[in-house]
Amino acid sequence: MKQALIFDMDGTLFQTNLILEPALIATFDVLRKNNLWDEDTPIDTYREIIGVPLPVVWKTLCPSHTLLIREKSNEIFQEKLIELIKAKKGSLYPNAEFVLERLSIDNSLYIASNGQEAYLQAIVDTYDLNRFIKKVYSIQSISSGQKSDLVKKVMNENYITGGAVIGDRLSDIMAAKDNKLTAIGVNFDFAQAEELKQADKVIDHLIELL
Repeated sequence: MKQALIFDMDGTLFQTNLILEPALIATFDVLRKNNLWDEDTPIDTYREIIGVPLPVVWKTLCPSHTLLIREKSNEIFQEKLIELIKAKKGSLYPNAEFVLERLSIDNSLYIASNGQEAYLQAIVDTYDLNRFIKKVYSIQSISSGQKSDLVKKVMNENYITGGAVIGDRLSDIMAAKDNKLTAIGVNFDFAQAEELKQADKVIDHLIELL
């Protein structure tokens, strides 16, 4: 039996909140310049839904926009996020590298994220996470856009039969339960108390994983 720990990225390993606001502001500044937005940047709305698939994000943030404009908005947003990541304006959560290093000794570690491939790769490259993580899986790699299916893909491709999913949102918790893995909720920036109640265990700091 091969055990694995499957991590979410945003709000679990990476402090997305540090780059979220400037990236969103920059994106909506572009929309304003093109007369596609005339209100404040909907930062609070995004914080409430972070972790959901990106098409849902932009449908929620810009319900009156066409699909084409939403897709372009997301492209701009991704570019701004990556610029900030590479400039090290973001950060991993406290003790993330230490915990990953320790866990990788006796466990196979993977990332399964709703983030896009280029965005995730920017984080992995900037913080050299390949030292600990065997493979990173983006939601872009599956057609359904569901985290449960993404975790199932991780398990099938790597012959995983047990372990845990570690994440901050309900999609992570349900992905664990749907695949008969332990659901570990992290009570970090974007976590919701009602969602965490469904996890098998809840931690307040990554160091608790040890």
